[in-house]
Amino acid sequence: MDIEGAVASHYTQGSLERTLFAALEAAGKDPDHLTTGDLAGIDEFHLGWAAATEELAEDLGFTHAMHVLDVGSGIGGPARHLAQALGCSVTGIDLTAEFVTVAEAVTRRCHLSGRVSFVQGSALALPFETASFDGATLFHVGMNIADKDTLFREIRRVLRPGARFGVYDIMHQGKGDLPYPMPWAMSSATSFVEPPSRYRQALAQAGFSLELERSHRDLALRLGREMREKVARDGPSPLGPQVLMGENAALRIGNVMSALADGLIAPIEMIVRAG
Repeated sequence: MDIEGAVASHYTQGSLERTLFAALEAAGKDPDHLTTGDLAGIDEFHLGWAAATEELAEDLGFTHAMHVLDVGSGIGGPARHLAQALGCSVTGIDLTAEFVTVAEAVTRRCHLSGRVSFVQGSALALPFETASFDGATLFHVGMNIADKDTLFREIRRVLRPGARFGVYDIMHQGKGDLPYPMPWAMSSATSFVEPPSRYRQALAQAGFSLELERSHRDLALRLGREMREKVARDGPSPLGPQVLMGENAALRIGNVMSALADGLIAPIEMIVRAG
């Protein structure tokens, strides 16, 4: 199996839609009439969660007139946030067909289908016309992609000159091997965590200029601690990480938070502009 096939297989459950809507019902939500807030604990599948999405969206400054691409859109949390908070239209693309199906189902129930759509495809061969988007985002996707040069060249190709692109990835910070399994990979075979310098290089070669770079490590550590305290106080939520990651979710979350606390990794935001 090639890398992309292995990555898609890693994220595929086969029953995610049923599992997610059962969890929503167990949490007291109406699956037929959802808000983006109902899903905030599950559909922001990155360190920093909804708070990190909000900060990136504010830094990007997208407006209601823009058409934005979300690369590696998962089950659609960031795309829906951008559409609702900023008023822009958003197209999400994800390698995992099941994620696309679930993203569409959730978006319909959030009454956002008119502004948010999803397609299945590879970030290394985007099925869009050149210069067809006004901006782009990428949330925790590069860790599964070895060829970051092609990734960023493709994103630059589909962006109009002057468009802003927001990268929010887990990047290598310290010396040492990462513990596996992680949320994005069961082993190093499909994990390509690299330092910020590699991102800067690949982005510059693709034709982007860096406008902002900052770490959200402290935010992720604080929110992770608050979540653990809430679980200890109130018990686990039906909408916890097990919905997307299955029965070994606790181990995988524990590993990523341990690596974060030890300084091996950090979630890094980069805002760049297409030349």
